[in-house]
Amino acid sequence: MPNTGSQHRTQLEGIARRVMEERGFLTDFSPQVLAELGRIAGAATGSDAAVRDLRNLLWCSIDNDDSLDLDQLSVAQPASGGATRILVAVADVDALVKNGSAIDGHARQNTTSVYTPAVIFPMLPERLSTDLTSLNADKDRLAIVFEMETGADGSVGAAEVYCATVRNHAKLAYNSVAAWLENRGPVPAAIAGVAGLAENLRLQYAVAQKMKEIRHQHGALDLETVQARTVFEGDAVRDLVPETRNSAKDIIEDLMISANGVSARFLEAKRYPSLRRVVRTPKRWDRIVELARERGGQLPSEPDSKALNQFLVSARSADAVTFPELSLSVIKLLGPGEYVVEYPGEEPVGHFGLAVRDYAHATAPNRRYPDLLSHRILKAAMVSVALPYRRDELEALAKHCTDQEDAAKKVERQVEKSSAALLLESKIGQQFDALVTGAADKGTWVRLMQYPVEGKLMNPPPGVDVGRRLRVQLVHTDAERGFIDFKTVGG
Repeated sequence: MPNTGSQHRTQLEGIARRVMEERGFLTDFSPQVLAELGRIAGAATGSDAAVRDLRNLLWCSIDNDDSLDLDQLSVAQPASGGATRILVAVADVDALVKNGSAIDGHARQNTTSVYTPAVIFPMLPERLSTDLTSLNADKDRLAIVFEMETGADGSVGAAEVYCATVRNHAKLAYNSVAAWLENRGPVPAAIAGVAGLAENLRLQYAVAQKMKEIRHQHGALDLETVQARTVFEGDAVRDLVPETRNSAKDIIEDLMISANGVSARFLEAKRYPSLRRVVRTPKRWDRIVELARERGGQLPSEPDSKALNQFLVSARSADAVTFPELSLSVIKLLGPGEYVVEYPGEEPVGHFGLAVRDYAHATAPNRRYPDLLSHRILKAAMVSVALPYRRDELEALAKHCTDQEDAAKKVERQVEKSSAALLLESKIGQQFDALVTGAADKGTWVRLMQYPVEGKLMNPPPGVDVGRRLRVQLVHTDAERGFIDFKTVGG
C-alpha cells in the first residue's frame, strides 16, 4: 500500500543518516567537539595592525533564501579609466577553527557539509557555521579579502589578498535579487534600505557579466542544468521543483571564480603550493563529438573547449527548450572534478569546463574543507612563514577531499532519489519521456523530462548511450534504497 506521506520527513532523515554512516561520514559531533565549542566565547576579532577595517564598505551577501552559513560578501568600487575594483570577503573560519583541534578533526573527516532534502549535516557545528564564523547581517566579522581591479572589458589585473574586519549591510536572496535585476520584480527591501546599494549591485552585475564573457571567449562552457528541490507539505513529499540559473546566481558564480583565481595566483607568486580544483581533458570527447553531430554541429577530433562552447551557444539559440538536456549530457561526459596540489613552477592542469588555468577553492570555508586548507596556506604566505602542512600530508588531504566530495554527492543523490521514490510510488505503470544520462557496464541510467528524477533502465536497447532520448515506463520504486527503475517502451 502506498505511503500516505505523514512520515516522509522522518523516513528520509533515517535514510540520510544510514547512508552517511555507510559512506564513512560522521553524523554527529563528538563530546570533544562540543566541549571545545563551549569554550569559544564569541566571534574572532582582529587587533593586529595588518587587519584592515573595511566595515564601512557596502558589503552584502547573496545566497539561497534559506541559507544561514554565509561565506561570502562582495562590493564594487568604480576606478579610473572605466576600471572597477571588486572586493570579495570570505569568512575567516581559521580564526576560530584551529588546525589540529577537535572541531577541525570532524571537518577534516567529512570535508564538506552534506545537504539532503530532509536534513543537513554541517561540516562545522552550527554555532560556528551559522553564527560566529558566518558573515551575518549587521555583525562585525573577520574575513580574508580578495581585492582585484578589473578593466573595462572585465579582465582581472592587479590583485591583493589580505585580512580585514567587514560588516554585512544586507542579507539578500538569489530569487528576489534576480527578479529585480531582470525587471520582473520590485527592489528588495533589504537593498532599498541601504543607500547606494542598488547602484553597487548593478555595477557588480555589469562586471560579472563582462568576466563571464571573457571566460566564454577562452572556452568556458555555457551550460544550463536543472536541479531539483524537494517540497514538503507538512512532513509529506509533495513535489520536486526545478531550480535554474538566474542573474543573481551569475554574479556570485563569476565573482567567486575570479576570487579563486586570485587565490591560486597569489600563492604561485609567493612560491607556496596551492590546492587546486581541476577538471581534466574529458575522456569521452568522442561521444561529445557524436552528440554535436546529431544536432548538426561539428567538433574537432581532439578536445577543444572553445569549439565546444561555440557549439553550445548555437545549440541554445537553435533549441532553448532541450538545451538543459544537452547540458546534462555534456556534464556527464566531461567527468568529475578533483583536488590536486600544485607547486610553484609546475604547469597547471586547469579547469576544462571553466576554461581557467589557475583555480583554487577558497570562497566557502564554512562548508568546504579544501577552502579552509587554502585559507591556512594563504595566511602563511601573507606573512612568509612555514607552510602549515607537510607535502605528503597536503597531497593526502587533496585525495581525501576528492574522495569525500564524491561520496557526499552520492549521499545527496541517493537521498534525493529516496525522496523522488516517495513522490513517484503512486505512479508505477505510468510512461515518461527520458534522457539517457549514464551508460556503462554497471548499468544504464535515465532522467525524466517531466520530473528532475534519475533512475535505472532495466532493459536498455543495444548500443544506447548518453544523450539518447527514450520513452520509459516506471516499474518499481524503493525509497529505503533509493531505487527508481524503468523499462523501455515503444520503438
